[in-house]
Amino acid sequence: MSALEDILVSGRARRVYSGAAWSVGAAAGPLDRGWTGTRAWDGPPLEGDERWDLASVTKPIVGLAVMALVERGALDLTGVVGTYLPDYRGGDKADLTVAQLLTHTSGLPGQVPLYREHPTRGGLLEALRSLPLRTAPGSRVEYSSQGFILLGLIAESAAGAPLDELVDRLVCAPLGMKETGFTPDIALRTRAVATEDCPWRGQVVVGEVHDENAVVLGGIAGHAGLFAPLADMERLGRSLAGGASELLRPETFALMTAAHTDAHALRRGLAWQGQDPVGSPVGPSCGPESFGHTGFTGTSIWVDPAAGRYAVLLTNRVHPSREGDGIVAVRRAFHTAADALR
Repeated sequence: MSALEDILVSGRARRVYSGAAWSVGAAAGPLDRGWTGTRAWDGPPLEGDERWDLASVTKPIVGLAVMALVERGALDLTGVVGTYLPDYRGGDKADLTVAQLLTHTSGLPGQVPLYREHPTRGGLLEALRSLPLRTAPGSRVEYSSQGFILLGLIAESAAGAPLDELVDRLVCAPLGMKETGFTPDIALRTRAVATEDCPWRGQVVVGEVHDENAVVLGGIAGHAGLFAPLADMERLGRSLAGGASELLRPETFALMTAAHTDAHALRRGLAWQGQDPVGSPVGPSCGPESFGHTGFTGTSIWVDPAAGRYAVLLTNRVHPSREGDGIVAVRRAFHTAADALR
C-alpha cells in the first residue's frame, strides 16, 4: 500500500468519506493513482470509473473556457458586466469587470443560499441581479460562487452558446475529457458517487449536483455542476502541469495562473486559488507559485509548476452529511505525501 493509499484508507476508516480516488503525477503521466472505498456507505466498491461531483472545481474549468474566449477576442478581462448583460446596466454590478469576477474581488458576497427563497431559475437570477454588493469592487478578496454564476452568464452572452457547450468545446474536447460534463444522464448517474442526504431534497443525492443554487439553475452554472471520472481529471492535471498548451497560449496561461491579489493577503489567480502563506487548503508542502482549487464535496486539483506536478483528490466528504471538517487534515496529509513522491 502506498503512502497516499494509506492516508485515504485511514480517512475512510474515520468516516470522513465513503470513497476516494486520487492521482499524482506529471505531464508525462501518473506516479501514483488509485481508489478506495465505496460509492456510498451502503453501496458497491469503487471500480475507478465513477463520476464525482466536482463542486467548485467547476470554477477553474469554466475559467479555462473564459480565458479561451478572451484569447479569441470574444471577451475582455477589463470588459464590464453591463457590456455583456444588458439587464445589469444601471445597477451596482454594471461596472464590475470580468477580471474582478475571476479573482473574487467583485464585492459580491460569498455563499448566499438564494435557492431557499427563489426556487426557480428566473427568480434566482433576478435575486442575483438585485443582490447588494458587500464591499467596494477591487477592495478585498471574498470567495463568491455568485460571482461565478454571473461569469457563466457573461460567457454565454459573449459567445452566443450555452455554458455546457462552451466548456465541452473549449476545455473537455481538446483534452479528451469525453466523460466530463454537466447534468449526467440516467446511465451515467448509475456510476455516480453519493453525496449528501439532503434535507432540502429529502433524499441522498446521487448523480445530481450537490450545490442547491446550481440545482435551481438546471444543473449548469459557472460555479458548480460538473461531474468527472478520475481518468478525465488526470488528463486535466497532466495538461496543467505541462502548461495547458492544448487550451491556451503560454502567455495567457501564465496570466491566468499568476497571483493577482497579493495586495489583499490572499493569493488568487484568474479562477485559480494560489498558495496562501497561511491557511492553504493543501498545507505548506506545495511551492509558492502553485495553484489549484478545492470543491465543497471533497474534491481538489492542485498544480506545482516549478515541480511540473499535479495532484488530484476526489472524495465524497459530504456523504451522508456536510457536517465535519475531517477532509482538511486528510487533504493536507495527502499533499505532503504527494510532494514526497519521486
